Amino acid sequence: MNLARTRSTAAAATAVLAVLALATACNREGTDSAASGGDKPAIGIDLPRSDSDFWNSYAEYLKKDVKSEGIKALPISNSQNDVTKLVANVQVFQNTGAKAVVIAPQDTGAIASTLDTLASKKIPVVSVDTRPDKGDVYMVVRADNRAYGTKACEFLGKQLGGKGKVAEFQGSLDSINGRDRSEAFAACMKEKFPKIKVFELPTEWKGDVASAKLQSLLAQHPDLNGIYMQAGGAFLQPTLALLEQKGLLKPAGRKGHISIVSNDGIPQEFEAIRKGQIDATVSQPADLYAKYALYYAKAAAEGKTFKPGETDHDSTIIKLPNGLEDQLAAPLVTKDNVDDKTLWGNNVG
Repeated sequence: MNLARTRSTAAAATAVLAVLALATACNREGTDSAASGGDKPAIGIDLPRSDSDFWNSYAEYLKKDVKSEGIKALPISNSQNDVTKLVANVQVFQNTGAKAVVIAPQDTGAIASTLDTLASKKIPVVSVDTRPDKGDVYMVVRADNRAYGTKACEFLGKQLGGKGKVAEFQGSLDSINGRDRSEAFAACMKEKFPKIKVFELPTEWKGDVASAKLQSLLAQHPDLNGIYMQAGGAFLQPTLALLEQKGLLKPAGRKGHISIVSNDGIPQEFEAIRKGQIDATVSQPADLYAKYALYYAKAAAEGKTFKPGETDHDSTIIKLPNGLEDQLAAPLVTKDNVDDKTLWGNNVG
């Protein structure tokens, strides 16, 4: 027997078996990865808060669209209106392989350094509803918030016949949304309705703060005849409860009615319009925010790019100093169109 040849043959056989085993293991890993969505880019999604009916609706649309569109989403986090938590959540996304991130920073100034970090790691960011003041963004999915303030002003000014007193519940002014709505509302009132006195009430988007400030204002100005709420999801219920408690919740068309215009487009606002408790709201498209946040996040992860101009979904992409913004349509809703089935607020379970 040739011992050397036998040993050589055995070694060769062992090597072949090892290669086959390795190939099998690699194929199994690939199959398992594909089955779990591993062949798709991972998307990190952070919800901004859960204390607003609007954002809760957005969250539901997101979860539905993630499933229907087959998006590989990392575990969804909620930063609860806390920029520190948002930064920590984004760090988790970064560490767990996110190829794109969807956020909605409520403090649009404090997120810049996090955006810089993500840019350095080549992880594109889609910002929903809010436009970061600084830091690169792949796309902002947002409606024209200055138009919110202008539409509210024009409707309320006409309702009041160009004179009276209006309380304005301002959102947080460290947010681009709060600033845009407040500045546009003020500019419109000054130009078109100079005889209307506006009382600006900063609220940090908190319903209890708005209610307390409204109560104090009513004590000083019982003839208040208008209210502009920059976020119905936060302000509607506390406001209606206070007005009812004081006997001031009179239906539209009746003497003593306080005209109210809101922003959000949640079902509760629509019901209040039908009852005559409030007069109008500007509908923020929670459904489209979710749909196009995921659309752009997926596109970003795949390396696609976009340019300013009209889109195929009735919106316009504009150029920002730090990225692009898709400005989605946000219609004014009154008693005349409150039952329109195309409004997302009429399609929430």
